[in-house]
Amino acid sequence: MSAKKDAIKKLKSLCSLTIGGSLAYQFIYYKKDFNGYYTNVLQPISQYISPEWAHNLGVAAIKYGLFPSEKTDDPQVLKTKFLNYELNNPIGIAAGFDKHGDAVVGLRKLGFSIVEIGSVTPEAQPGNPKPRVFRLPEDKAVINRYGFNSEGHEEVYKKIDTIEKALLDKGLLGINLGKNKLSENPIEDYVLGIKKFSNVADYFVINISSPNTPGLRSLQKKEELYLLLKEINKARNEMKIDKKPPLLLKLAPDLSQEEMKEIVSVIVKSESKVDGLIISNTTIDRSQLQNTRFTKEAGGLSGKPLTEKSTEMIKNMYKMTKGKVPIVGVGGVFTGQDAYDKILAGASAVQIYTALIYHGPPVVTKIKSELAELLERDGYRNVNEAVGKGN
Repeated sequence: MSAKKDAIKKLKSLCSLTIGGSLAYQFIYYKKDFNGYYTNVLQPISQYISPEWAHNLGVAAIKYGLFPSEKTDDPQVLKTKFLNYELNNPIGIAAGFDKHGDAVVGLRKLGFSIVEIGSVTPEAQPGNPKPRVFRLPEDKAVINRYGFNSEGHEEVYKKIDTIEKALLDKGLLGINLGKNKLSENPIEDYVLGIKKFSNVADYFVINISSPNTPGLRSLQKKEELYLLLKEINKARNEMKIDKKPPLLLKLAPDLSQEEMKEIVSVIVKSESKVDGLIISNTTIDRSQLQNTRFTKEAGGLSGKPLTEKSTEMIKNMYKMTKGKVPIVGVGGVFTGQDAYDKILAGASAVQIYTALIYHGPPVVTKIKSELAELLERDGYRNVNEAVGKGN
């Protein structure tokens, strides 16, 4: 009996030693080479977790600082002026990643100059039924139909209002506004957002281009858009604050040339103007997909299949506005070359989302490093010099 107890004790000790050694190795690997650890360990594991769970875990990890902050300063060539702000780099995180304003400071520490949260709706709403997110790894794409799941204006405002401005130094906080699914007055929903967040937002985004809220994209039509932007401008101008946040309009990539022209005719009018455009939201087009399993899933498609589509739209809108309306380029940005193409097409800043899902935090520094090399190769001193030069 004594021999048996000794054997069990030795086995337990061996198991403890093995587990302890394994954990120690993982920790050392994580600290010494986070990029490699993420690529070889964390990223493969995340693919076995449901997409929405993985998303929520990623936001939580960034919120609580589980990923290391970016250690190096941005190259001088990445400096840019956007919406009258001086930024150290032109890379932002698109709305849809941090929907409720949970990880703003953590995202800044990863190296993003622009953090855009939302979409935020006036009242809390759960969004569409699950499952509502689908990975398409062979296409480097994601389909989502979240449907503006939001904690609502009040809860999100509480989080944002407690962030110390010093923690967002030389970075922008954008508030992406949406409407409630069952709202009978969409215009009022956006106006309420302007009134609620004007003292904490560096800029607003009017999101009328998500394909996941019934009737939302109809607000891009000329007459409806004019009425919407007229009321939003009126509300913003009536705010008793020193600095009124710029208004950006987020557009769908599925618009025709004629629809784009009509939008331009609205946004250049003084009473319905915007200070910038975000091009583009997700697409309902499935024509370029290799994956056949999810092609019939409803929702917006993001990632690589959107790369060229959004870049071409940036080029078109830059020409139509004669380069006078700043553009944020978003859609399928995975590399520095993707970002550079959008800048040459007319974007003053670039946002990513799907690349972060597939490649994690290391992709931020990677894109910036590659972009800096391309700008220097072509003789540009900063990002602004390259904007629109591909037209």
